[in-house]
Amino acid sequence: MLHLFLKLNKNESGATAIEYGLIAALVAVALITALTALGTDLGGLFENVSTKLNSAIPSGG
Repeated sequence: MLHLFLKLNKNESGATAIEYGLIAALVAVALITALTALGTDLGGLFENVSTKLNSAIPSGG
C-alpha cells in the first residue's frame, strides 16, 4: 500500500495535462482576439474592393 502512495506522489502527468490545457486556452484567447481585430479590417478592405469593382463595370453592358 505504501508503494502505491509513493508512486502516486511521483506521478505528475495530471499537472502536465493542466499546464498544456492552460497553454492551449491562452493560445485560443490570443487567436480569437487577433482574428476579431483582423476580421474588422478585412471586412472594410473587401467592402472597398467591391465598391471599386462595381464602379469600374460599365453600366451599359
